[in-house]
Amino acid sequence: MECVYCKGKLKKSEAPFTLERPDYQIHWNGLPAYVCTQCGEPAFEEKALELIEKAVESIEREKDRLAV
Repeated sequence: MECVYCKGKLKKSEAPFTLERPDYQIHWNGLPAYVCTQCGEPAFEEKALELIEKAVESIEREKDRLAV
């Protein structure tokens, strides 16, 4: 696989992920990803993207109940 940014080689690894919204932040220290050996850009695996999507959907549904 090739990095879409710099065309470097991707290596299977883990990468941090952070999503910031006005009402909340999500952060994982290490999700399955392919990380570029040249520039460090991650390409997250499908299962990681599904986890992120489910987490955001759940928080969006429940965020009003969670607010203080």
